[in-house]
Amino acid sequence: MAEKKTLKVKQVRSPARRPAVQLATLKGLGLGKMHRVRELEDTPAVRGMIESIPHLVEIVEEKK
Repeated sequence: MAEKKTLKVKQVRSPARRPAVQLATLKGLGLGKMHRVRELEDTPAVRGMIESIPHLVEIVEEKK
């Protein structure tokens, strides 16, 4: 079985005073508290979620 590509995503800003949609996107990524890091599968859906809130998260590492 081929290894799946993954991303490490870190929350760098607070969702306070942001639209509810942005908070829901953070929750969907498994984030919600500052400096929390999650390793997620690199799929178009995850990439789209990250692109919708680039001001709140950053990609720390990409693995093949």
